[in-house]
Amino acid sequence: MDETADEPPTSAVLLDNCHFSQVIFNNVEKFYVPGGDVTCYYTLTQNIIPRGKDWVGIFRVGWKTTREYYTFMWAPLPDDVHSDTTVQQQIQFKAYYLPKDDEYYQFCYIDQDGVVRGASVPFQFRAETEDDILVVTTQGEVEEIELQNKNLHKENEELKASCASLQQQNIDLQEDLKKTQELQNSLESLRSNTETLELELNALKKENKRLKELDDCREAELHQLKEQIQNVTSDKERLETRLKTALDHMDQLQSQVLNYEKEVENLSHIDHDKTEQLESLKEENRQLRMTRTQQQQNRDLMKELEEQKRLFQILQAKKNEADEENQKLRKENDGLLRHLSQAREFSPFSVVSQAQAPIPAPEVGGLLFGNPYCAFYKEMPHVR
Repeated sequence: MDETADEPPTSAVLLDNCHFSQVIFNNVEKFYVPGGDVTCYYTLTQNIIPRGKDWVGIFRVGWKTTREYYTFMWAPLPDDVHSDTTVQQQIQFKAYYLPKDDEYYQFCYIDQDGVVRGASVPFQFRAETEDDILVVTTQGEVEEIELQNKNLHKENEELKASCASLQQQNIDLQEDLKKTQELQNSLESLRSNTETLELELNALKKENKRLKELDDCREAELHQLKEQIQNVTSDKERLETRLKTALDHMDQLQSQVLNYEKEVENLSHIDHDKTEQLESLKEENRQLRMTRTQQQQNRDLMKELEEQKRLFQILQAKKNEADEENQKLRKENDGLLRHLSQAREFSPFSVVSQAQAPIPAPEVGGLLFGNPYCAFYKEMPHVR
């Protein structure tokens, strides 16, 4: 009957266990014209948490379980599922899926557990008639309607009291369910502990078996150790005999060592005398070597002194030649300076020359172009 292929979740829960006040349907018409789409408006209160499989169905008045729906639509989830305030929602039913008779129907909000959370006032699917436009009632009908209203009000009060009682029963049942769940959790915990204890018991049994096997192995090892102790005891007795023999032999050796020590002491005195003689000879030898080394050094120094004297004579001769050459060059330099001074006096560029810095005269005893033997003289070693 619905355009979706999935069947909605339903239950055989009777009306007494439903909570009609958690979803409130708004703007429900007394009747809807057949052939048109129907928009259902409803409000989600803070007492309900919507879920993905909640749905809104159209039920014929007088239904007993949620399986008796005529058509349904999945309820859309609001943006904030856990909102603390009321949320306005709406669903549109297509005309093709709506009832075609004029029976009374109502909207019902069903959660994914198949429990009714809200129901609307009854309405019909029929065309508008003149009776709907103008209604004329007599005084007796008015009194009858007032009486019906009083009865309905009384029934409403009774229903409210019954609803409060049912809500209290529901709270008690929820508490019992919570206690039952706690007992189930405790039972599961006990089962888990029992399984753990069984595993530990099996492990202890295995450990006990292993310890028994280990104890058997320890007894075999102990027997083997006893045999080894017996063997060691016999070996000890044999070794004690050998040790006694060795001690006797050691006493003999000690007496021989004492004799040898006396001989060594005599030899050490002789060796000490020879050592003193050897040290005296080494000292004489060292003095002789020092004397020979000093004589050799003196001969080397004499040779070096003669070589230095010969080199000094050669350098003195070269210095005399350089002095003579410097005297000649100094004379030529003085002549060139006089010639240059005379040339300046008669030069047409004398004014410019006077503005320039004067050319310094060479130092006394120096050369204009330097001593050609100066670098060679500086590189030679100093000779006293």
